[in-house]
Amino acid sequence: MRDTLSDIGSFVALGDSFTEGVGDPYTDGVAHPDSGYRGWADRFAERLAADRPGLRYANLAVRGRLLGQVAAEQVPRAVAMAPDLVSIAAGGNDLLRPRADPDALAQTFDAAVAQLRAVCREVLVFTGFDPGAFPLIRLIRGKVAVYNMHLRVIADRRDCRLVDLWSMRVLGDPREWSADRLHLGPDGHRRVALRTCEVMGVSTDADWREPLPPRLSPEAVRLQATAWFAARRLDLRWARGYAVPWVGRRLRGVSTGDGLAPKRSEMLPL
Repeated sequence: MRDTLSDIGSFVALGDSFTEGVGDPYTDGVAHPDSGYRGWADRFAERLAADRPGLRYANLAVRGRLLGQVAAEQVPRAVAMAPDLVSIAAGGNDLLRPRADPDALAQTFDAAVAQLRAVCREVLVFTGFDPGAFPLIRLIRGKVAVYNMHLRVIADRRDCRLVDLWSMRVLGDPREWSADRLHLGPDGHRRVALRTCEVMGVSTDADWREPLPPRLSPEAVRLQATAWFAARRLDLRWARGYAVPWVGRRLRGVSTGDGLAPKRSEMLPL
């Protein structure tokens, strides 16, 4: 593996809500002037800065962004900054749409990576998660798998680092996700940051593979029937609270990220 840390003095993160950090709010009691979310990118930047004092970091990701928007709005800004390391994770919001074509998306992604690769020493690519653990969302599993295949080829051809989220089986546990089932919770973001550190050769004091505790106690096992009905009630609550509003936004052509600016629009020291 090529030496990376000695070459990195700046990092820019591109993408949507996953990279903005939605689902992982800051809980340190300090007022944060940005979106208030931490997320894997902030966590990784903090770890990287511990090894590289003075690291400059920007996060241009905005929730709800489609791949085309990331390519048109964020990629040119990152190219102008010419950071040593740039990450790009995008396309998930596109794949949630019925007519999404993973082959066409891959062409857009490849063009974006080519622009970044021309000016950045290291480009970090993320595959999509395996959505098989969740009802409804699992319907796009085939499209995500095809898209991921393209991303792996692009990363290999463009000599990029790859964080394979699909292979992180621990993220198949619903406890790693927030209530909306679309965004990782704090521990999920922590594990992705650790996986990113592993890919980049950054030292850590934890392992993203650490198993979660058993879900059910012996008493809970005896009450599985009750638990099943409780789970279905949660499904209905989720549908009312998240799925229906999401469909409504799609029909109206609006996004949760409309009008929002990136949380760290300039490369500044942490």
